[in-house]
Amino acid sequence: MAKKTQAREEVVLAPRTVEQLVTGIATSDGAGVKLTRVLTQPLQRRLDPFLMLDAFGSDDPGDYIAGFPDHPHRGFETVTYMIAGRMKHRDSAGHEGLLEDGGVQWMTAGRGVIHSEIPQQENGVMEGFQLWLNLPGRDKMRDPWYRDFGVGELPRFSGEGVTAIVIAGESHGVAGAVSRDATAPLYLDLHLAAGTRFAQALPPEHNAFVYVYRGEVTIAGRVVPARRMAILTNDSGADGVAIEAKAGGRALLVAGRPLGEPIAQYGPFVMNTEQEIYRALSDYREGRLA
Repeated sequence: MAKKTQAREEVVLAPRTVEQLVTGIATSDGAGVKLTRVLTQPLQRRLDPFLMLDAFGSDDPGDYIAGFPDHPHRGFETVTYMIAGRMKHRDSAGHEGLLEDGGVQWMTAGRGVIHSEIPQQENGVMEGFQLWLNLPGRDKMRDPWYRDFGVGELPRFSGEGVTAIVIAGESHGVAGAVSRDATAPLYLDLHLAAGTRFAQALPPEHNAFVYVYRGEVTIAGRVVPARRMAILTNDSGADGVAIEAKAGGRALLVAGRPLGEPIAQYGPFVMNTEQEIYRALSDYREGRLA
C-alpha cells in the first residue's frame, strides 16, 4: 500500500514561465540499453545541481536486456525511478537491492563505488528515469550510501484530480523519501487528470525543470508535450510554478539549490577539478576506487 499523507495547499501568486523546451537525444549506455538523454552535459551549469536525466522505456527486450554491467561512479548521486520493470542493483560497498514497479533507488557514490544494474525480466515493459545529482566539493569523497524505496515507502498525496509522489524534498507540507541539505532537491512525479492544476512553491534562486512523459501540460500559457523538458525561468519575483493539464498528463517536477561550484566531468566521474578527475581515473585503474 502506497504511503498517503495529508497535504496542505500551496499558494503561488507569481508563477515562473518557460525559458526553453528541450528535446532529448536518443542514445545508448551500459551494454547497449536504449534511452533518451534529456538533461545533457551542456545544460549542467544552467540546471546546477543536476547533471543528467535519462529516460528509458521499451517493451522490446533487445532495448534493455543487457542492462548496465559493472561500472564506476565518484562525486555525485544517482536517483533511479522505475515506472515499470524490475532491475537488480549490486555494488562494491556491499549493497544489493531489487528495484521494482514504482520504486526508487538512491545511491550516493561519494568517494567511489562500482556497481551493476541488471534487468530481472526477459519480456514486458521496462520504463523509468535516472537523475544525477551533484555533491558539493566537501562531500565528494564521503562514504558511499545506498537505499531502495519500494512503492509503498514513497510519500504521496492526492486531491482534486492530482496525485503527487514525493521522492525528494517537500511539497504541500508532505516530506519526501529523501532530503539533502546542500542541494535541497525537490523531485515530484505528478499525475494530473484532465482539467486539473497543480501549484508548487519554489525559492526563486533554485533551478527547476519539468519533464512530461505522458500526455501534455501547460505552464504559463506554454504547451509542453510528451517527451519534452521545460526549463523554468529564474525570475526574482516568481514564487513557484503552476502546471495545468487540459487533457491529462504525467510529469516530473525537479528543482534544487545550485552549488555554484566548478564542474569537471569525465564519464562516470564528476569532481571540481581536472586533477581530481585524474586521481579518480588512477584510483579506478589501480583498484582503489572502492
